[in-house]
Amino acid sequence: MLMQGKKGIIFGVSNKFGIANAIAEQLHAAGAEIAFTYANEAMKGRVTPIAESMNSKMIVECDVTNEEHLERTFKQYEQTYGKLDFMVHAVAFANKEDLMGEFINTSKDGWNLAMGVSAYSLVAMCRHARPLFNEGAAVLSLTYLGGEKMVANYNVMGVAKAALESSSRYLATDLGKNGVRVNCLSAGAVKTLAAKGISGFDKMLKAGIVKAPLKRNVSLEDVGKTGLYLLSDLSSGVTGEIVHVDCGCHSVYSSIEEMELLTK
Repeated sequence: MLMQGKKGIIFGVSNKFGIANAIAEQLHAAGAEIAFTYANEAMKGRVTPIAESMNSKMIVECDVTNEEHLERTFKQYEQTYGKLDFMVHAVAFANKEDLMGEFINTSKDGWNLAMGVSAYSLVAMCRHARPLFNEGAAVLSLTYLGGEKMVANYNVMGVAKAALESSSRYLATDLGKNGVRVNCLSAGAVKTLAAKGISGFDKMLKAGIVKAPLKRNVSLEDVGKTGLYLLSDLSSGVTGEIVHVDCGCHSVYSSIEEMELLTK
């Protein structure tokens, strides 16, 4: 029971087939108490059964781009759970048209939307959460290799993830004064509902098997367990990091076989 007595909040669980849920499952199995948020009324029906299955005492609507929503959410969290031991940022969004074609055609509105939802929201969350953090608490956000390298069809989301990763390093410095750690988990290509919005994702999965030193794609369980590690005391000396969970894909140049798969 690695997380026995630990309490925290997850922003971004939207269905039982996603990375955020995989992390939540590992945290719950390890004894953590978890508060959940949902983006809007349309998402409430998806999130509520997941939260209830983990005996959550708090399931609240929160638009992470709305300061009033964030303030209300953390006030309710404090009233329900008291202090924070962990917080997960699993929120990202970009217009579909900005995830295809040439990046150069990204609109200003599309840019601002992706940055606001996917990157600035982490800064706002940490600001509201700061008074509630216990010493030794951990913050985790989800990123992807497209924030470090150009990945086809990731476009403005790649730039938003780069901003998220850089923000995490600055937040690690600010919150480190209070003994709070801030890290990013960079998962490889994994089958989720969100990933289906990326054009050519099936090719990415096939190419990943060819490229990865482990010769397989990462699983949701792999990612969930790494999330548990980064949110637990096992990673007490780790902060300001981007931890890759991609079966080693990030460490290998593209092979001829991979390029052939991606261009077919």
